[in-house]
Amino acid sequence: MSERVHRADDAEPTPLEELEAARERYDNAEQRIENQGGEAVFEAADAYRDAVELLEDYVDRATGTGRENFKAYVELEGQFATLVEDLPDDLKGREAFEDALEAIDKRRLSESDFENARAALEPAAEYAELLDEREAAREGLAAARKAAARRFREIDDEIDDHERLLELGDADLDAPVERLRDPIAAYNDAIREAFEQYRLETAAREVFALLERSAWYPFVEYERPPDDLREYVTTSPDGTYTVPELLEYADYSRSKLEHYVEDADVLKRRVATQQTFLAGIDAEPLMIEWPPGPAGVLRRRTREYRPFVARVADESVVERLRTVRRLATDSEYDRLQTAARAVARLTPEERERLADGRVADELEALREERAALEAALEVDDPV
Repeated sequence: MSERVHRADDAEPTPLEELEAARERYDNAEQRIENQGGEAVFEAADAYRDAVELLEDYVDRATGTGRENFKAYVELEGQFATLVEDLPDDLKGREAFEDALEAIDKRRLSESDFENARAALEPAAEYAELLDEREAAREGLAAARKAAARRFREIDDEIDDHERLLELGDADLDAPVERLRDPIAAYNDAIREAFEQYRLETAAREVFALLERSAWYPFVEYERPPDDLREYVTTSPDGTYTVPELLEYADYSRSKLEHYVEDADVLKRRVATQQTFLAGIDAEPLMIEWPPGPAGVLRRRTREYRPFVARVADESVVERLRTVRRLATDSEYDRLQTAARAVARLTPEERERLADGRVADELEALREERAALEAALEVDDPV
């Protein structure tokens, strides 16, 4: 059973549970502020923070017996007294500020006096702590929403995987998939051999033209040549050599190369640095995958392959491609294709899960989790 859907009590909480817990924490923080007077909490918290900041700013400057110390003390007492006098009479925890002022109302201050002032302010600290907790809860809620949204996207992929497994589970595993496999294998073998011969006989300039032409055919996925290499092959007389010949020359010394190419240095710069690309030009983009895709995809793929196959191979290979294309019109294609996918892709463990119903149960649980996450994420949170 999916661990993200059904978990043991001692397992990590799911993103949905974390989101619900984060929202509850934030709501509780908001409620505590409301229970303490709402706006009054903000006023008390601001006053507390201002008072603490004053004490921290003067603790080093206003302690001692020197003239500068006394001057700083006078500044502190004046500013703190003004802060207290300006506080509303009904401010929550107002007495704490008066007690703190009394703690520093002396001719000379020591660090212990500052400690006493901070201790006197403690009853007002709870209001700042309420706001700190709300801010921490807000940040936690934002993080939980982000994690839940990420999980929501992941679920779509997991649902697709489970639906694919169920579809494959309905396949006829005894279907004669060789009716698809044999023609496709025969074509793949033929185009692989033909393309290798094409590389051995065709100028690199013509091969590059083939690669460039594939840009207009989405199913023919040849990589475009690097700009500097393309320019060299299309403009230099050396472009009349075949790809294997250019690769061979790239390993020659410059003195030896001078007997074969127009400019040894240029070949070294353009070809020697792109040997991996050149060596990778093969028949792979013209081969049919196994298992093949849906009938419509196979028809379009073979239609796009045809002009390329006709250029690199003889009519016998083109005819093998036509045979593959005709498979897509067979009334049995969908059944055979589904069976081929099942045989190729289902692991023994997946077959067991399909047989005992676990995949169906997991799919249902994933859909329920997705619906719950969607509903939870639709809540408009102040994040």
